[in-house]
Amino acid sequence: MNPEQGNHDLLAMNQATRDAWNQNAEVWDQTQGDDGNSMQRLLVNPAAERLLDVRPGQTILEIACGNGVFSRRLAQLGAQVVATDFSEQLLERARARSAEHAGQIDYRLADATSQEQLLALGRGRFDAAVANMALMDIATLEPLLAALGHLLKPGGHFVFTVCHPCFNSGGQHMLVEQEDREGEVVITYAVKIAQYLGLGPHKGLAVIGQPVPQYYFDRPLHVLFNSFFRAGFALDGLEEPAFDPGEQSGRRALSWNGNFHEIPPVLAARMRLL
Repeated sequence: MNPEQGNHDLLAMNQATRDAWNQNAEVWDQTQGDDGNSMQRLLVNPAAERLLDVRPGQTILEIACGNGVFSRRLAQLGAQVVATDFSEQLLERARARSAEHAGQIDYRLADATSQEQLLALGRGRFDAAVANMALMDIATLEPLLAALGHLLKPGGHFVFTVCHPCFNSGGQHMLVEQEDREGEVVITYAVKIAQYLGLGPHKGLAVIGQPVPQYYFDRPLHVLFNSFFRAGFALDGLEEPAFDPGEQSGRRALSWNGNFHEIPPVLAARMRLL
């Protein structure tokens, strides 16, 4: 594939992803509600909060804010928030749920693959930036990382959470096995990884019941982190949160919040601008 063809394909997939999220916005909003689903509440938000170390009065940029779950949490912690998404429908729902924080959250329509749109938010304006469970939904990271170098204040940091590239991607299969171990029935839950290094863009479901699937852009660890290193960031915080054995979803056996307590579905990282 030549570079021009590759760029054309990324633009097309980015537009298809935007269209899908606009179509799925209502179902996603209903699923997340005001505070997020169990993964957001128990794994994603706590890890992101620890790595961000939010201080009252800070100005924080959120990339791909969805229906505003984490933006509202940042406002509760005393931050001034500029929250962006490329889905008009998600932003509409985010604003509707954030009336009490209207003075602290400024929702903006901005595409994370457009450096120009991101820079329009304000050079040197932000103490920190965050993208929760979003980078795997973004067709190309280079424009975002280049823009962050100008948007963040000196020494600023960027925190992200993603579906764990090693265990929770398009190459993953969830398994349950049963054996008779000397008269005792033993059930084991495991994750099988069939593909990792060569996994390309593919479609999947963010939540069961959404109208259409959307693209995922899973990246192996070396691709993900080297993108940041080339953009002038250093890794200085890392977490791999997993559900506690006491947290049972009461839903499907093959759900993360059920029986997979030794395997982290989320990777959280803090990247410091050098």
